[in-house]
Amino acid sequence: MDGTIVKGIAGFYYIKVNNKIIECKSRGKFRHDELSPMVGDRVDILLQGDTGVIEKIYPRSSRIIRPAVSNVTQAIVVFAVKNPDINEELLNKLLVSCEFNNLKAIVCFNKLDLELSDKEKSIEDMVKSAGYEVIFLKAKEGYGIDKIKERLKGEITVLCGPSGVGKSTILNHIAGKELMETGVISDKLKRGKHTTRHSELIEIDGGFIVDTPGFSSFKIDFIEAEELQYYFPEFKNYLGSCKFTSCLHYKEPNCGIKKMVEEGLINRKRYNFYLKMLDEILNKKNIIR
Repeated sequence: MDGTIVKGIAGFYYIKVNNKIIECKSRGKFRHDELSPMVGDRVDILLQGDTGVIEKIYPRSSRIIRPAVSNVTQAIVVFAVKNPDINEELLNKLLVSCEFNNLKAIVCFNKLDLELSDKEKSIEDMVKSAGYEVIFLKAKEGYGIDKIKERLKGEITVLCGPSGVGKSTILNHIAGKELMETGVISDKLKRGKHTTRHSELIEIDGGFIVDTPGFSSFKIDFIEAEELQYYFPEFKNYLGSCKFTSCLHYKEPNCGIKKMVEEGLINRKRYNFYLKMLDEILNKKNIIR
């Protein structure tokens, strides 16, 4: 029988097979292969009465360390309009992370009851110009939650974003019950308080959502300089228009990407972020251009 691991606690794994949850242990052979079952894994199991044993772990399409979950297909990237203010660089880093991990990204701006400033409107325009969908929420009131639910079908979805933006509130509304402990934002630290537990997949409307607050930051300096351009979807249609095939769209002449920036077809703020990340990668590798 095959199914999906929806929860793992202290060496026990709970596998959803059709409409039933079966408690399983893992074969010792996986330890020898340095492969441990993860929440999200698709597995074969052998029944032994009412319980079972995991016999096979199928290849993973993706693997996230924090939260520890595999085969995620989609990320809901959550930022608050205010309190805390939108961290534009973190937002772009999370979007690059989604592209690197081959995750479809949807950007949600929470706490809509506060009026958008010109800066926040420009951030919305930047996100949309890169091809990402934007959803506005009032998570406490449940406004906009139905739009998120519509996008869960057939996906394994994780929430990500900084602390204090309402991820736990959103998750609880989606699931229709209190899954995560929610807290207030510290006036001193300007970040939220939450209790992180083990990863668990919650089935919602024909899809799964990961029952953790998700990842909030990461490093991208492991990305090669030549690869970074491929994690900016708005570059895709113009990558063949540069004079040099090795163009990094930095200081090279006759660059198609820079031309599109000048013509307003690529958002300048996103391009400047690309340059900043490229500089960090090149400096870390002591590459001088």
